[in-house]
Amino acid sequence: MGPTGSGKSNFINKLVGSKEESGADRLRSCTQDIREFKVNLADGKRYVFVDTPGFDDTYRSDRDILRTIAEWLEKKYRGNVKLTGIVYTHRISDNRMSGSVCKNLDLFGRLCGDAAAERVRLVTTMWDNERQENAATYQRRVSQLEGNFWKPLISVGARHERFSNTQKSAWNIVSTLLQDSSSTLDVMRRLDEASEGRVLLIQEEMVDAHKELKETSAGKALYSRFRKVLLEQKETLKQLADALAEKDPKAVEQLRAEYSRTEAEMQKAIQDMEKMRIPLGRRIALLFSRAKTRSVSFAVVSWYRHAMTSGYHSARLT
Repeated sequence: MGPTGSGKSNFINKLVGSKEESGADRLRSCTQDIREFKVNLADGKRYVFVDTPGFDDTYRSDRDILRTIAEWLEKKYRGNVKLTGIVYTHRISDNRMSGSVCKNLDLFGRLCGDAAAERVRLVTTMWDNERQENAATYQRRVSQLEGNFWKPLISVGARHERFSNTQKSAWNIVSTLLQDSSSTLDVMRRLDEASEGRVLLIQEEMVDAHKELKETSAGKALYSRFRKVLLEQKETLKQLADALAEKDPKAVEQLRAEYSRTEAEMQKAIQDMEKMRIPLGRRIALLFSRAKTRSVSFAVVSWYRHAMTSGYHSARLT
C-alpha cells in the first residue's frame, strides 16, 4: 500500500521478476484494481503479493479506492486468509509531506490498527536516484519520518526498510516479515506465527463487529475529509463569486471556468459525503455495541487524529 506513484507496483515487479509497465509514469497511478501475484519457490513455499491502488488516484475517487481495498480484505478474512505483512511505500525523494500524503498515512493507520503494526514495513523508495550530494538530505528525511510521521506505527512494532530497487532488496524486506533477528533460536516458531498472519482493524470492524464500511474508523475519517473539502470549496466559490462581481473583463472568463470546475467538485464531494453518512438510528445502535471492537487498540489512530488537527497536514522535509 501507499500513495499513488510511490513505487508499489515497481516493488512487486521486482519481487516477481516482471518489468515495469511500458510508458508508466511514476507520478501517475499504474494500478486501478487489486492485483494478486503468486510466486512458487523451489523450496515449496508459495507467496502471494497483492498490489493495491493508491488514494488520490488519477482516475478514481478515494471512496471507491477504500471500498475496493476493504471489500478485498473482508473477503479474504471471511475465507480465513490473513496477511503475513503489509508494505507501505514512500518516496524518499519527496521533500514535503503533503496534505494528501499525510491523509494517506492516516487512512493506512486506521485500516491497520495497532495489533497488526508489527507486520508493517514502512519502505522508502527511489534510493537508486540518490546522488552523493543528497545523501545527508535523505538521511535527515529518514530521521524526520521515523521520529515524527511514522513514530506512532514504529512505537507499536512497525519497521522502516530501504528499497534499493533491486530484486534482492525487495526479497530482503519480505524476509523480515518471516523472521525476528532477536530470536534466532526460535525461527521455526516465528515462521509458524508468520504463516498465521494478522487481522487488520478494518477486517475486525467489518467482519467481527458487523460494521458497514462507512461505520469503520477509516470510513469515518474519509467522511470527515469530504466534509472539510466541502467547506473549503464553499469558501472558494464565495471568493470567486466576489471576484466575478467586480467585473474585471480580463479575468471574467477564467474566473467563470474556475467557478464551474469548483462547483462540479463541490457537488461530487456532497455525493460522496451522502454515501458515507451514517444514519442517526444506526449511530445510536453502534454506540451501544461499541464494546465489541474494544479488543483492538486505537493508539495509532488516536495519534493520527491528533496530528491531522495539530498542523501536520503539510510539512517540509529538510
